[in-house]
Amino acid sequence: MNEDLTATGTLVRFALRRDRVKLPIWIGAIGLGMLYAVSALPTVYSTPAERQVRAGLMDSPAAKMMSGPGYGLDNYTLGAMITNEMVLYLAIPAAMMSIFLITRHTRAEEETGRAELIRSTVVGRYAATTAALIVAVIANTGVALLTALAMLSGDLPATDSFAVGAGIGLTGLSFAGIAVVTSQLTEHSRAASSLAMAAVGAAFLLRAIGDVSRPGGNLLSWLSPLAWTQQARPFVDLRWWPLLLSVAVLVVTVAIGYAVSVRRDVGAGLLPPRLGRAEAAPSLSTPFGLAVRQQRAGLIGWAIGLFVFAVPMGSLSDSVIDAVADNPQLGEVFTANGQDPVDAFYSTMALFFALLVGAFAVISVLRLRSEERTGHTEAALATSVARRHWFFAWVGFTTLASAALLMISGVGVGLGAASGAAGPSTIAELAFGTLAFLPAVMVVAGVAAALFGVRPSVSALAWIVVGYAVFFGMFGALLDLPDWIKDLSPFAHTTAAPLADLPVVPLLVLTGLAAGLALVGSTTFRHRDIETT
Repeated sequence: MNEDLTATGTLVRFALRRDRVKLPIWIGAIGLGMLYAVSALPTVYSTPAERQVRAGLMDSPAAKMMSGPGYGLDNYTLGAMITNEMVLYLAIPAAMMSIFLITRHTRAEEETGRAELIRSTVVGRYAATTAALIVAVIANTGVALLTALAMLSGDLPATDSFAVGAGIGLTGLSFAGIAVVTSQLTEHSRAASSLAMAAVGAAFLLRAIGDVSRPGGNLLSWLSPLAWTQQARPFVDLRWWPLLLSVAVLVVTVAIGYAVSVRRDVGAGLLPPRLGRAEAAPSLSTPFGLAVRQQRAGLIGWAIGLFVFAVPMGSLSDSVIDAVADNPQLGEVFTANGQDPVDAFYSTMALFFALLVGAFAVISVLRLRSEERTGHTEAALATSVARRHWFFAWVGFTTLASAALLMISGVGVGLGAASGAAGPSTIAELAFGTLAFLPAVMVVAGVAAALFGVRPSVSALAWIVVGYAVFFGMFGALLDLPDWIKDLSPFAHTTAAPLADLPVVPLLVLTGLAAGLALVGSTTFRHRDIETT
């Protein structure tokens, strides 16, 4: 067995060096999310009475679907509030971080041929997978410690705080194990990541259905790794044993992954690749058609996911009305910008989904980098395709896809609201109102496109713009920061119309800025060398 792990330490050091920028960003972002919750929630809900009003809001089926089983609602302390409303949305990024880390250092290495080159030296057959898992353990340990320390900064009980941190970290590791298995099934890293992300989606759905079905969740909840940290009941009635389920998943999936890895060839997957058509489809004769073909599966997945999220979020509008009626202080929070509480709620939902679509836009544009690294761009440009045509085909797809996702999100929120007291006209209003954020989304995409044009290796810095927009867009009002800091986010210059007067001038400025950034990206792309691995 020792021979099978030869050079594991060297591969660990190599992986840590490659991810010396990515991992701190992932870990810091998750820790910062917890720190914000610990800092901001006591400001918004400063008294037990206000927290109990919030508890009533979270007791609805839609809220349980989107947050958790609702332990501690009868005495809604700050710790119970964080566990019920924040833990799930920190565990999901931890799972994503782990999935991308495992596939990047296992399946992606095989896909590019680097794994075969490395294994031709003195390297054990389990070394690469073991090294990736060790790095995942290091990363999730960092997440666990940072989230626990963030909770301790709010004077929360230490034992429960470390239980929450350990739960989030173990959730990430359970999906790291799942990614080890999916990396054995297919020969493409993107497909392996997609299968593992589908497992995250299935886990969320199982948890949502189970938590809504009965108080505290039913059997379906226990089938989801995303539920086990909340089922440990921190800050209510702490029990450690549900966290051991994540350890069990990790052990079982890693054992399966090791067993399967020796039963396939290097670079191949257990599932045979699907053969293509004998003749290329006419749609693939253009760069835009190729962009659509390459990203259609991801677009469909985003559309379904956003719609599934949007409908229950929209159904919360009636609960907001009741909560505001019972709590004047909460009403002041919702009406801080002068809007009616329900309209302010709709505007917040539109902003929330616009930020998610902004993340999609960055992912979509960064596919240009993937195409270049794999040599597809060089092959396409060797034909009669011009660089400008290639570049704007992908950016154009991103624009149209982002517009479609914004409208789908608005329709979902509208349908959820229309299931309650809102009228059917709300559906169309929110669909087109959410679309008002398209110029802001395209500014984010434009930043990614401009960075790609300059140099593909720096294009991922566009995620900083997304993170900044999320933090100051969703939480800036609670921090009482100067306006100029919040105005640096492109999403701060628009709102959901027709809930408010359409800000024509800012929208035109944002559109011009997005076009200018895309032009910069196109120009610099035309004057640099194509990079390949």
